[in-house]
Amino acid sequence: MTTAPKTVLVLCTGNSCRSQMAEVILNHDLAGQVRALSAGTRPQPKVADGAIAALHDAGLPTEGLHPKDIEAVLDEAINLVVTVCDNAKESCPIFPRPVPRIHLPFHDPHGEPLESFIQVRDDIRARLIPAVVEALGLIRNQ
Repeated sequence: MTTAPKTVLVLCTGNSCRSQMAEVILNHDLAGQVRALSAGTRPQPKVADGAIAALHDAGLPTEGLHPKDIEAVLDEAINLVVTVCDNAKESCPIFPRPVPRIHLPFHDPHGEPLESFIQVRDDIRARLIPAVVEALGLIRNQ
């Protein structure tokens, strides 16, 4: 018996860096169990070059990544909301039905060298994956 993947929405302010990396990492590391989406409360025009480079560096796909407004995902059947910056936590929208939330802030590497983006990528992988697995009661494939 297979169960449908749980939908996780990763929220940030600009949806150009941390939330985008989190979306890709969740979809990769928890493939089949989670369908991750990301959005921003005030989306930027494009995904940060450093975020794309950090994902490429780890061999992760970046095709089709683009900042999305929270309005674009409000109709989704979301099982978990993860805010990755304090600003998004404060302005997190009210969803049509109650949705469990976790807040896991990550450093914002905007304007910093690629190494900072790589550190944030690795931090997201180290802290966000186990938090989502626990929050959704998933069984982690090793």
